[in-house]
Amino acid sequence: MSVQVVSAAAAAAAKVPEVELKDLSPSEAEPQLGLSAAAVGAMVPPAGGGDPEAPAPAAERPPAPGPGSGPAAAAALSPAAGKVPQASAMKRSDPHHQHQRHRDGGEALVSPDGTVTEAPRTVKKIQFADQKQEFNKRPTKIGRRSLSRSISQSSTDSYSSAASYTDSSDDETSPRDKQQKNSKGSSDFCVKNIKQAEFGRREIEIAEQEMPALMALRKRAQGEKPLAGAKIVGCTHITAQTAVLMETLGALGAQCRWAACNIYSTLNEVAAALAESGFPVFAWKGESEDDFWWCIDRCVNVEGWQPNMILDDGGDLTHWIYKKYPNMFKKIKGIVEESVTGVHRLYQLSKAGKLCVPAMNVNDSVTKQKFDNLYCCRESILDGLKRTTDMMFGGKQVVVCGYGEVGKGCCAALKAMGSIVYVTEIDPICALQACMDGFRLVKLNEVIRQVDIVITCTGNKNVVTREHLDRMKNSCIVCNMGHSNTEIDVASLRTPELTWERVRSQVDHVIWPDGKRIVLLAEGRLLNLSCSTVPTFVLSITATTQALALIELYNAPEGRYKQDVYLLPKKMDEYVASLHLPTFDAHLTELTDEQAKYLGLNKNGPFKPNYYR
Repeated sequence: MSVQVVSAAAAAAAKVPEVELKDLSPSEAEPQLGLSAAAVGAMVPPAGGGDPEAPAPAAERPPAPGPGSGPAAAAALSPAAGKVPQASAMKRSDPHHQHQRHRDGGEALVSPDGTVTEAPRTVKKIQFADQKQEFNKRPTKIGRRSLSRSISQSSTDSYSSAASYTDSSDDETSPRDKQQKNSKGSSDFCVKNIKQAEFGRREIEIAEQEMPALMALRKRAQGEKPLAGAKIVGCTHITAQTAVLMETLGALGAQCRWAACNIYSTLNEVAAALAESGFPVFAWKGESEDDFWWCIDRCVNVEGWQPNMILDDGGDLTHWIYKKYPNMFKKIKGIVEESVTGVHRLYQLSKAGKLCVPAMNVNDSVTKQKFDNLYCCRESILDGLKRTTDMMFGGKQVVVCGYGEVGKGCCAALKAMGSIVYVTEIDPICALQACMDGFRLVKLNEVIRQVDIVITCTGNKNVVTREHLDRMKNSCIVCNMGHSNTEIDVASLRTPELTWERVRSQVDHVIWPDGKRIVLLAEGRLLNLSCSTVPTFVLSITATTQALALIELYNAPEGRYKQDVYLLPKKMDEYVASLHLPTFDAHLTELTDEQAKYLGLNKNGPFKPNYYR
């Protein structure tokens, strides 16, 4: 019997559709809280024991949705369109065909006339998104782009590699193109998906259990509404912790409108929960540059509503109002700024005589510097690196650029994990601290060829230049723990000779012509809030400080604060700290009258001068 072998290519002539994988991103005056003396006294916890009004223990979190509950799961379970029948199925359905193994390892079909054909196979050809695809899915107006660059290059210079930084379960439609309403019928918001509100609410409830000071402040001060009449426009990271702050401000009488200060740090489900609760929120993870400024403008430019307070993180909101709506400052009572970058901008405005309202420097308050910057970064640096790279820290050589509070936290964590840590620093005082903490002080050029990880946390620009990047070893990890993305010269890597390759969300390979590659995290933006999470309890300290700063500026009598930048009074710092002590069942020691007289202090504080940091 003669046997004809038919070409496998001819048998499988019909091409199977290609599968494209995409990545689905100083006043000496006593603080005025707008509360009665009795209320203020009642808000200070007793020195000898815990707080009887502390929040209840954390409730159990509702069960997470099952693997088949989202649209991505539904898509995965649906039958593939046009799927070629399997050879085994052919065998069962047609007894006249003999089913046997082909000599090359594939399946073969033998027909009654003796013809042998290779069974058609389902071939899935993997094709990544075009490397040249831009992050901006909607055309960016040249005028707005140039304006935004002149306003704040640090927060919005965004270049994407292969795909957008969005969750795989989300569709690719821009939230700006969607018509969404919450259950109350309001559409004054713009979030990724309002239907995620229930999940966001659960995250907020968990965060509330780790933010005792804000919850105590909400409970004790909401009766007098110290922020009644306040119209606060905010631009911060939109996380569950920020949501607790916003809802506290609302409970104290304020109206709030909010945008994100970072295009990658927004938690979409939390933004949805806030929108569902009636907060005008304009933010989603993976915004484009044009989206970023559009969201800020939607918060500010509202018919019949004008802000009288600003809560900023990075200075972008403040600068946008200065550039676009300067007349608004006639009714604005003050600015509260959290970050190093934003505070630096405020001091520049003050020095130039352009700061037209009082501003409160929260970043340099003791409760921010000594807790958020240090303890938060000490924990979140490891979380961010581990989630993005799955690396082991023991024995790795790491250089940390900057030994401020953020740098101290990063160095302490990495040293505890067994890493060999080098430090670069310009300040001799911080440099001496690094040396006495056991770290070797170097210049970046001295170790750039040998280190495995480079971390920037200076608040400066061009700390890591193209020259440094060219000299790095293969597979060196580069990331930033500062607020802005100016510390690493990412723009210099957007050249024809270098290839960008998406590894996973927020992780890119930048490949040199000789094959060397570096691992760039979050495109040089803030690592912890872009790639992981931060400890809630520490953020409670910062958020409470922000709330008290807003209350202080809003209720201060005219003339108390000039058009300058101020530090929060130490009495406020100590009050914030005291609200968190009951969590640890901590018991403060009280001074005797004799001891207080000897030290020249009031028994109830403040215990430190205003210049103490």
